[in-house]
Amino acid sequence: MDKQSYVYILSNKSNSVLYTGVTSDLIKRIYEHKHKLADGFTKKYNVDKLVYFEVFDDIEQAILRENQIKGWVRVKKLALIESKNSNWKDLYGNIL
Repeated sequence: MDKQSYVYILSNKSNSVLYTGVTSDLIKRIYEHKHKLADGFTKKYNVDKLVYFEVFDDIEQAILRENQIKGWVRVKKLALIESKNSNWKDLYGNIL
């Protein structure tokens, strides 16, 4: 059986910045974002609030979905987030 994979969307405290990523270890990856362990976009813009994620049975499907979401306009991404997390709460505590 393949390991599960995840597509996730992060935001900053004011919900003005969105970041979409893919990983095979969601808890570890969000921890890395929260503790600024990797240089890059999320560290630069203080993006560390998990506002949305999806689970996949294989990484190829997760990557396809990540690319699909990344191609969307912002309003469509907002609608996706709000369909599952209307209060924009940090979901990290729910996955620990």
